[in-house]
Amino acid sequence: MAVMTGIGAAMPRSMTQDALWEGYFRDHFSGSGLARRIFAGAGVRTRHTVVDPSTEDLSTWSTGERMTRFAEEAPPLALAALTTACADAGLSPGDLGLLAVVSCTGYGTPGLDIGLADTLRLPADTQRLVIGHMGCYAALPGLGTVSDFATARGLPAALVCVELTSLHVQPADLDPEQIVAHALFSDAAAAVVVQPSGPGWEVLDVAAHTDTDTSALMTWRITDHGFRMGLSARVPDALSAAVRPVVEKMLARHEAGVEDVAGWAVHPGGPRILDTVEAELDLPADALSASRAVLADHGNCSSSTVLLVLREMTVDPGELVVAMAFGPGLTLYTVLLRRSA
Repeated sequence: MAVMTGIGAAMPRSMTQDALWEGYFRDHFSGSGLARRIFAGAGVRTRHTVVDPSTEDLSTWSTGERMTRFAEEAPPLALAALTTACADAGLSPGDLGLLAVVSCTGYGTPGLDIGLADTLRLPADTQRLVIGHMGCYAALPGLGTVSDFATARGLPAALVCVELTSLHVQPADLDPEQIVAHALFSDAAAAVVVQPSGPGWEVLDVAAHTDTDTSALMTWRITDHGFRMGLSARVPDALSAAVRPVVEKMLARHEAGVEDVAGWAVHPGGPRILDTVEAELDLPADALSASRAVLADHGNCSSSTVLLVLREMTVDPGELVVAMAFGPGLTLYTVLLRRSA
């Protein structure tokens, strides 16, 4: 059974939510009272950004200029997260049989996977996989893929998520969906190493649910000015109906129930998402404390975020943890993990 044996993360500079509002977004949103309330109620205290918008306004940059900046800023963050995860697993990068890279915020070929392979001098036969534009839930199907590889091939594999959402500040308008996106999203890289066996987190199961009838509620469109988020206020309600059935069905395959889960690593897409999960699963008030802490300290870092939450999980050997994330589709992904000694 594949085991997640190492985890690492890397973030650029940290800025407080208040400093971002006062230094840039207040003027960007023309002093809007609605925007101020959204920023104050986002559940975010600090965020990370490769760009300080108060000194470098990207909102009118072309997509090409933003991708050039991604190519400069993403590699060192990805490298730092990956090398930390490998060290945590007791491996060198050269031991990897597969390197998978996830991002929905930047593209180029040769891309991050090839750049990392070159920098780390990975063997020429190291397999590579790029998972693009799936959004916030992409780390979990990525984790399933590298786990399947480790099980089938008997070789270690690594997953690296790198998201630089700050490169996609949009031209000024008062669209509430844009205000919410700019109040929540942040930059980070996170990585995990999975091995065929060993101490760590056994990857027991992966489950998914996609409701294509709600696909218009969350979008991530490539425009001439970067990538533009569409984020309907109806997303938490649309996802709510799937949360409990998906989790219960996955747990039932292992003769377990919601009450048997010791830890919940839920992607903090925003405060309402966490409130919805808590209500639908009837969880104790502190069950999502790690998710709320990551949202407060790091913001929503897209695909990297659920790995940041997993990094905060502390349970006893033998206990179960459910990781959960959401994204366009609308899609819900869950992974069942068990702590091994």
